[in-house]
Amino acid sequence: MAMRGCIMSISHHIHPLYAAMGTTVFERMSALSRELGAINLGQGFPEGGGPLPLQQAAVRALQDRSAQYPPSGGLPELREAICAFYAARQGLSLQPDEVIVTSGATEAIASAILALVQPGDEVIVFEPAYDAYAPLVRRVGGVPVFVPLAPPRFAYPLDLLAQAIGPRTRMLIVNDPFNPAGTAATEAELAELARLCVAHDLVVLSDEVWEGVRFDGQPHRSILAMPGMRERGVKVGSAGKLFGMTGWKIGWMVASGAIGQALGRAHQFLTFTSAVPLQWAVAEGLGMDDVLDGQHEGWAMSRARLRQGLEQAGFTVLPNAATWFLCVDLAASGIAMTDAAFSERAVREAGVATIPISALYEENRGPSHLLRLCFTKPDDALDDAVERLARFRMSLR
Repeated sequence: MAMRGCIMSISHHIHPLYAAMGTTVFERMSALSRELGAINLGQGFPEGGGPLPLQQAAVRALQDRSAQYPPSGGLPELREAICAFYAARQGLSLQPDEVIVTSGATEAIASAILALVQPGDEVIVFEPAYDAYAPLVRRVGGVPVFVPLAPPRFAYPLDLLAQAIGPRTRMLIVNDPFNPAGTAATEAELAELARLCVAHDLVVLSDEVWEGVRFDGQPHRSILAMPGMRERGVKVGSAGKLFGMTGWKIGWMVASGAIGQALGRAHQFLTFTSAVPLQWAVAEGLGMDDVLDGQHEGWAMSRARLRQGLEQAGFTVLPNAATWFLCVDLAASGIAMTDAAFSERAVREAGVATIPISALYEENRGPSHLLRLCFTKPDDALDDAVERLARFRMSLR
């Protein structure tokens, strides 16, 4: 009895945000997939160990390089490689001291929010959203202000955005290309977002982790390239997404001047630094154009394979320009079921894990008929998943 009383008495020490928080939909669906032996098209990650040249580069670094702390901001060689990569692929002129290497992109996002958001500040978040944004804003005392995006294109509603900006607005979080929908902003949209940020003195946190996973010949354009954004923008990137090696957890953030200095100070008290052999490997990998391009070609083929299979099975697939995901419109596919119900039954009855997009809106504000599926899986797994979903769909009639 005394022990129970002790346990109960310390619960009030837990921060209310985390006391009330459940497991993320990604972790839950992956756990169900492992438990049930389902094909996991839910959580976004490719199968396998990633490109062999990067694995070999990491082994060489383990054997031949230092295993001790690198600079907190990242290996100079990696920071230089990131600048060269962005110069070649996006036309951005950056300096290595504007780059801070982080333990994955989520740590970069957390560092930026810690450094730039104060209690009472409002932060605009487009929904559906990566489910880390709002909790991080709330944890520092900020207030997320949600602006909904509507399918099928999930275009930025610039009129609603302008209305959402108030005297306490300090930051705009942009995710481009956009997860979960796989859409990408037009240059005109980026220019208008930049104009609003300059006009209202906002900082933009630009989550661009999918910048290297764009299709149909469309190059990536960063909002940092827009007028006035270099001094008020934070660009976040991810080696895990570029190379399909999500478990390496090597990301970075790019910012200049006082903002960049503040980000570095926040980062040094989160992870301080990241695994140095992996930093060496990523520095090499960013110069391997053949590896990057070959991998992208493989993802494009998987995208086309899953889309064709789903459409032949009677599912309506939304337009997709980027990311590792396709979205299915259940209502347009003739399925009178919410995405949450379909996802739950599909993993248990069909053996296929998916993500209901309604889980990426707060308080059930969004549509409830859209499903996200990851296509960076082996061909046989994609084909098997389509067959299972097709049989499950027929069983619902």
